[in-house]
Amino acid sequence: MTLDKVYQAAFVLKEAARVTDLIYSEKLSGKNKLYLKTENLQVTGSFKLRGAYYKISTLTPEEKKAGIVACSAGNHAQGVALAATKMGIKSTVCMPDGAPISKVEATKALGADVLLVPGTYDDAYTKACELKEETGATFIHPFDDELVIAGQGTIGLEILEQLKDVDAVVVPVGGGGLISGIAYVLKHLSPKVKVYGIQAEKAASMVESRKNGAPLSIESVSTFADGIAVKRPGDTTFELINKYVDDMFTVTEDEIAAAILALIEKQKLIAEGAGAVSVAAPLFDKLPIKDKNVVSVISGGNIDVNILSRVITRGLVTAGRMTTLQITLEDKPGQLLGVSSIISKCGGNVISVHHERSDANMPVASCYLKIGMETRDFEQIEEIKDALTSAGFKIVG
Repeated sequence: MTLDKVYQAAFVLKEAARVTDLIYSEKLSGKNKLYLKTENLQVTGSFKLRGAYYKISTLTPEEKKAGIVACSAGNHAQGVALAATKMGIKSTVCMPDGAPISKVEATKALGADVLLVPGTYDDAYTKACELKEETGATFIHPFDDELVIAGQGTIGLEILEQLKDVDAVVVPVGGGGLISGIAYVLKHLSPKVKVYGIQAEKAASMVESRKNGAPLSIESVSTFADGIAVKRPGDTTFELINKYVDDMFTVTEDEIAAAILALIEKQKLIAEGAGAVSVAAPLFDKLPIKDKNVVSVISGGNIDVNILSRVITRGLVTAGRMTTLQITLEDKPGQLLGVSSIISKCGGNVISVHHERSDANMPVASCYLKIGMETRDFEQIEEIKDALTSAGFKIVG
């Protein structure tokens, strides 16, 4: 890695990528001043275009003629497809069969041949390596390649240009290509800036590798943040992260969902799970950034709309904006009216009701009432529970 490569990448990318906006988010700022680097608004909806385009631009005429092959959960796939098509190169992308349909279709629309591989990203990687050997095509690695990393590092150049007094940069981490590039640039041009990496708690391969002292493969990944669901980080990225990244943290699935919801409601931005982890960390006070100017890199916005609806519901529950109560009642007229009246007086809004009287474990003259509610926050939920309990109703769940 050299800064010259990053500057060269920035020059090459002028013809394909945009300089994404850095937005100050007053509504998401709490104990710090939070700025959002909106790579979710990048061409193809993700930062991945930067590294893929720069890497492919350096291929020889012979390599371009032989074609390229890649593997991706979706965002790298689109970057490779766009770059290859723009340069007249045949591209084949291996994607895990669980990749969001929207990302698969977008990759096809950009001109790549897509091969769906059963399993995770790592299975798609194995298949892509096989195709490379069979066809002689050039493999475009999604993160463990110095030229790809240099392309991602252009984000670091932009951040320093857009916010002179930046104190910390928070970056999503899967395989580590994005944070490697950003950290390399920041530590060489402005060493005082702290760089923090964020992973999903159930896909923390880089966090575990740092503890181990060497890259390792974790047994499984289980997160809806598919863009960072990587079992094993790269060797090159591991070395760069060990050298230039100040610390690594994890966030839960609920915290990621809450961050996506907060970005939608308060900033009018759509982020995918991988892109939202960098907002979830400061939102839930995971970082030592009090009173600092903090940049969160929203790495992508390519979230499947079917997943989005479920994520919003999860985010509402995590924020105390939606809840479900299960109450035992005497099976007689007026009980439902009594419960709904109390909820209404407390300002809650009933959105679903399920009445169950066939459970063999409860008395014959009793029933269960399961009520879904919209609420302001957890304080209001407790207020409703207290009011129902004071009225003689028994809450069992």
